[in-house]
Parts: sequence; structure tokens; C-alpha cells
Amino acid sequence: MNVFGKVHLGYLVIETEKFADWRRFGRDAIGMHVDETSSEAMRFRLDDNTCRFLLRKGPAEDTTALGWELDDHNTFEAIEARVRSHGVTVNEGSAEEAALRGVERFARFPGPNGLTQEIYVNPRAAAEPLRLAGSGFVTGEGGLGHVAITTKKPYQMRGYYSTVFDARLSDYIDETISGLKCKIRFLRVNERHHTVAILSVNRLPLNPIRTRIQHCNIQVAELDDMTSAYQRVKDLGFDMALSVGQHPNDKTLSFYAVSPSGFEWEVGWNPIVVDESTWEPTTHQGISIWGHTPEGQAIVETFERFKTGVHSVLYREPTVPALAGAGIADD
Repeated sequence: MNVFGKVHLGYLVIETEKFADWRRFGRDAIGMHVDETSSEAMRFRLDDNTCRFLLRKGPAEDTTALGWELDDHNTFEAIEARVRSHGVTVNEGSAEEAALRGVERFARFPGPNGLTQEIYVNPRAAAEPLRLAGSGFVTGEGGLGHVAITTKKPYQMRGYYSTVFDARLSDYIDETISGLKCKIRFLRVNERHHTVAILSVNRLPLNPIRTRIQHCNIQVAELDDMTSAYQRVKDLGFDMALSVGQHPNDKTLSFYAVSPSGFEWEVGWNPIVVDESTWEPTTHQGISIWGHTPEGQAIVETFERFKTGVHSVLYREPTVPALAGAGIADD
């Protein structure tokens, strides 16, 4: 059973001690709906779903899990059986955990770079009316948005998402970042141009990013929503990683803020939708057609990333070899 098109990024789980900062960032700057679930949990909403971002109390300051919405129980059982058939353990989530995520049921299994993968069906609609700063966010068939992950093992990571979710390659971007030549592979699991972007340094076992994801992306409904969020981020004193710009492959107009936990948060508008009948992967030179210039990148921050990259040479990156096949080399 091919599950492409039946899989949608549904939520992120984030572990943090900075609930007050996240409240200001998520609600006041980005413009999402916030639910104060308890002293140990906070949720952000983008739409009618009960949960799109689940924040749990803990020291990691990182995204710890990706939640994948599946179209039906048949798809759920097919992916669960696929994972188990490769000798990887799948654990059912408890009723309490499912309620926190606002889903009927879910199961979890390990993913690359230490990101737990959670699959679920039937997200619950929230009872409380939605309170947003702008006109709204675009989710639907394309899902929540996307995540970008840096890795020392791009072939294995691409193999993992192809094995588990039948992900397809959309395209590549070659870019030089802080003097390092990098390649980004963009994978889609539905009509959204990409749901997982995989960034690696060419021929060097380096990963300069501390967090499990480099950034997450959400899509706003109107251009004014993006520009207003950009201004709120600046006015509230949050760090801006990249100014407004446009990507060459999915044509998204976006900016990148720095979240309270350290990974970046892209707010985008108007990406293309992939036409499966005509799409052919290509390679683009550079991540931006225009804009996306660094803001507030102090020398000390660049030095910290350099140190992280050097230390990563000695760090054993978590992988799931059983689900990566032989890895997928570039075409």
C-alpha cells in the first residue's frame, strides 16, 4: 500500500522550561491561539484542531517529536505494520497523551536525529473559538507546514522518510552557508512542495545545529498576516534570523524568527502546490531569489555554531538503520 498523499504533518511536540517566553512568542508575536492546558503543558492552535504545537515542561529546549496525521485507520495500520516488519518497536500512546494532542489514538516509534515519530488519526476539533492575531493559517491537505533538519547522514534520513511515508523528492538546493558548501534535499508526502527538508554539509561529517530541527514552517493566509507578524516579532524584541525574502523552489515569501528554544520559526505565504502529473526534480543555486538577509547574527553566535559543528564530528547522530534501507543516494 502506497501511503503518499494520505500523510500530513499534524503537530510538533516541544520540550521547554520557557513557557512565558513561548506564550509571548507564539501568541503575541506569531499570532497563534494559545491554550493554557496546565502548569506542565501549553498548546498552540492554527485552526480548528485542538493542538498544532504541544509544549511540555522539560530541559531540552528542542522539538522532541513530529506528529503525522493519517487519512484513516487503514493507513495507520499499514504504516504501523511497515515499521514493525523492519524490526522497529511501535508503542501505543496512552489515552491521557492522546487527549493532550487532541487525537483519537496515536502510536510512536523512533526517527532519525532523535526525533520521535508519532502517527495518529481523527484529530479532535477544539470546543473553544479560535483566537488569532491575523486572518488565519493554511493547513488542510498540505498539513501544518514543514520542518528542516540538519544531519550528517542525509542518505539515511532520506531513505527513512521514503521507507516509512513513501516520501518523494521535490528538488535540491545547493548553497554556501558560513563558508560551508551545503546541499538541501526537499521531500514531500502530499501536495505541499515539501514537508521535510534535509540539510547536510557536502562531504564533511558536520552538523552545526544544536537542536533536532533547524526550523519549522507555518503558512499564513494573507500577505498582510506575514508582514504584521514580522513587525510584531521585531516590536516584541525577539531575534530575527532572516529578513523577508523568497525561495526559488517553492516560491514562498517568508521570514525566519528565532524561537525561545533556539530553533528558527519560518512564517511563509503563498507557496506553490505540486502537480504530480508534471513535476520533475531540479537543482537550484541558493536558498533565496531575493532577501532572507541575516539579521542580528552576532560574531559570538557564529562562533557558537562553529563550535557545535566541530563537536558534532565526535557526536554519534541517532539513526534508525532498519528503516533507512541502504540509504538513497542523489539521483
